[in-house]
Amino acid sequence: MAEFTTASLRAAAARIADHAEGVAAKLNEADGRLGDGDLGITVSKGWREIADNAEGLPDDLGKAFMECAKCFQRASSSSYGTLVATGFMSAAKACKGREAVPFSEVSGLLAGACEAMMARGKGNLGDKCVLDSMDAMARATAGLDEPAALQAAAEAAAAETVEAFKPQQNKLGRARMFGEKSAGIADPGQIAALEMVHALA
Repeated sequence: MAEFTTASLRAAAARIADHAEGVAAKLNEADGRLGDGDLGITVSKGWREIADNAEGLPDDLGKAFMECAKCFQRASSSSYGTLVATGFMSAAKACKGREAVPFSEVSGLLAGACEAMMARGKGNLGDKCVLDSMDAMARATAGLDEPAALQAAAEAAAAETVEAFKPQQNKLGRARMFGEKSAGIADPGQIAALEMVHALA
């Protein structure tokens, strides 16, 4: 049975950090249409902080995820950074005391993270934000236990979410202030989620 360990987390963090830096300008541009224009900085700095501290992550996955939360929050204190950190904290709680987690549990970890992020961000599914991406990926990966299949399913779900919500208005965060003008513009948070899972391809 394939399992996810702290070594897996280290490898994933390095790949996502490198990719995030490569698409930072793209994310900033997307965010500039509906926000402050700094999402690329938030995502790249957060993941780089995790990657730079990855060697010190403990074997206990719960503690490792908690350290990731602290790193991301320390480097990126924006609302998006807080949501990502909250997702890590949810995973930390679910993996407490375990050094390996079957890949079959990835769907549940994503679902749990989504619930925690909704509670923290006072958001709902359908608001046209990263929560919709998390929910779609959780559902798409249900029943899968092979890394490549999980990544492919998650990426496809994240991509479909961006396109499905693009015609709608944003209902959460700074983007909601654009009202009808936000319709037809892809949500930057959803784009960021897509880029993060794409990095693992």
